[in-house]
Formats: sequence, structure tokens, C-alpha cells
Amino acid sequence: MSYIGREPQIGNFQVCDAISVVNNQAAYTMQVSSVNVIPETANHMLVSLNGILQAPTTSYTVSGSTITFASNLVTGDVINFIQILGSVLDLGVPSDSTVSLAKLTATGTKSSSTFLRGDNTFAAAGGGKVLQVLNDTATSAVATTAGTGTFVDTGLSQAITPSATSSKILCIGSIFHIRKTGDTSLNFRLIRGSTNIITPMGNYDTGDSQQLTETFNFQFLDSPNTTNATTYKIQYSSGNANIGADTCPAQFTLMEIGA
Repeated sequence: MSYIGREPQIGNFQVCDAISVVNNQAAYTMQVSSVNVIPETANHMLVSLNGILQAPTTSYTVSGSTITFASNLVTGDVINFIQILGSVLDLGVPSDSTVSLAKLTATGTKSSSTFLRGDNTFAAAGGGKVLQVLNDTATSAVATTAGTGTFVDTGLSQAITPSATSSKILCIGSIFHIRKTGDTSLNFRLIRGSTNIITPMGNYDTGDSQQLTETFNFQFLDSPNTTNATTYKIQYSSGNANIGADTCPAQFTLMEIGA
């Protein structure tokens, strides 16, 4: 804040150096540690002359660092002390519930979703906060007889729109029943849009022509770096084009994690 004139001095009580020589004049220079000092006004001082507190503006006036008594001091007069009350804006301890956010000097956005940090700034809660949770389930079997490298949807697909480019997406998938009808391997992959994120993941192979019943679970933390709607899918493939497989039931969960 700018001031016209001198800026008020706050919280600086000072006792002036002793003035031991009076020489039949009314004006004297006030100093602290031999340095001139300037009170706010005459009303912000305690002045004792000959053991009597003086009335400001009537018994003395001030101009800059000069105090001028109402009459000349003579030999025998004693200026006992001059105390400058610099804490002219000190309001003491405020009452409960009287200080609003607007009165704080802290920087940043003051809102119900931010907190005041030790460096006197307002900030949002730290990283790791779950911002949203979305879930998809598949209850119908999805079969494939595609060969190695040809992936098909398992039926698990979920779109999410991140709230910030710095957010991460935690992908959690659980397929509770995997079955194949012969000797073949099964591979899974996670895709974002058309981009393979993990491929392959999981490899289920009995090594013979027997059927396989198994479960498949995974977690992956992705960084899509976007605020656009983004679709994640779990796909799988059979290693033998002549052997069928299916998956059911299954669940797919996406969590947006704030940076």
C-alpha cells in the first residue's frame, strides 16, 4: 500500500536518548542511539518534564525530530524521559471470528477447496487425491478364435475425461473367468484410444488340449496428458486361430488421480 508522506511505524516503542543540557530554549532534537527519530505525532509520545507528564500539543509540539516545549526550559529543568509510541496501528488481539479471508496477506486463491500453507500462500490439496471413479462390467461371454497378434474386445471399455493434463489414470481390471477349448495361449492388452499401453500382459497356456479356467487381474497407472474424453479398453487374443476362448464375468475401473 502506498502512503502520502511517511508510512506509519508499527510496533516500535523507543525511549529517546537523555537530554541532559537545557540552554534556555524550547526546542530540542530527539535521538535514539544518537540517530534522529521522528514520532508519528505529539499524541504518540510520553514526555516527562520535572517528573510531570506533559500534555501533548499544549505542553509541547513536534516537528520532524524536534520537540518544542510551550516555554523555554531553564537551568534546573529536567527532561526525565521521552518515549515514542511507534505502534500507532496496533489493534491488539482481535476478537474471535472477526478476521476475514480478505484481511489476510496470503497470496493465491482463497476458496473452500484450498488451504493456507506455511509459506503464506493458498493452494489446493496435495497430489494423490481421487477426483473421479468410473466403472464398467461385462456379464456376457466374449469369445475369440483369432490368431496370435489379433486382439478383440473383451467387452470392457470405459471413457473418462480428465480434469487436468497433469492427472494420472489408475486402470484396474479383473476378469473372473477365462476359458479356452484347447491348446492355446491367451494374451491381454490395455489400450488408450488406439494406443497400446501394455501388450501383451498375461499369458495363459495349459500346454495341452485341456480346458483352462483362470482369473486375470491387473493395475496400471497411465499419464494420458489430456483433458479430452479418453476411452480405455481391455482386449485379448488367442494364440491359435483354431482354438476358441471366452471371458466372463469381468470388471474394469478407472480412477483419476490429481497431481
